[in-house]
Amino acid sequence: MSPEFKTAFKTSIPVMMGYLVLGFAFGLLLSSQGLGWPWALAMSLLIYAGALQFAAVGFFAAKLGLIPIAIASLFINVRQAFYGLSLLKKFANTGWRKPYLIHALTDETYALLTTIPVPDGLDPKRYYLFLSALNHSYWVTGSVLGALVGGSVVFDTRGVAFSLTALFVVLAMENYKARRQILPFVIGAIASAVAMMTVSSANMLIVAIALSLVMLFALRRQIERGVNDA
Repeated sequence: MSPEFKTAFKTSIPVMMGYLVLGFAFGLLLSSQGLGWPWALAMSLLIYAGALQFAAVGFFAAKLGLIPIAIASLFINVRQAFYGLSLLKKFANTGWRKPYLIHALTDETYALLTTIPVPDGLDPKRYYLFLSALNHSYWVTGSVLGALVGGSVVFDTRGVAFSLTALFVVLAMENYKARRQILPFVIGAIASAVAMMTVSSANMLIVAIALSLVMLFALRRQIERGVNDA
């Protein structure tokens, strides 16, 4: 077993705990609409977007057309464009791995890639691939198991979605422990509060991300200075 795989697995454990639970919940929800595990497998392999997959179940139930689904999907996942821009240098020389790394870039994977540095002596390209693939496998495993179990057992899934919130809290704590810089968190909180007060909940995430990027860019020197001092 390569050292890159071992390190990636240890790094991905917090994501595993969240993805298995959330994927399981998605599988249960999908099976409640009469869609079996092959659908869960295909969606988790090819779409691999938690919020969009949960929303897709509602799309199926409402029998929406392709155009409304495409528009809704764009707005739900538009934040990924911001993530990709910040990883251009990391993925620049990854060769044949790049298409999959782009496909497997989720919120949680992005957080790990940008928060935890690659240990000395490891091949970054192999590490990025293993980390992305491991996180992907957790989601696929959870969703397929949920769909399989959901076909025969009735579950009350209320509150399960909080696992995603808990996962983000853990990743935020890891980010602070690695950088010891509080300013990005303050910026995120201010941007979120402004978005909540000025736009609808459907557009809040996009506005909050945009405001955060503007403030982070404006204060980048103070943030870099704080990281270097830490």
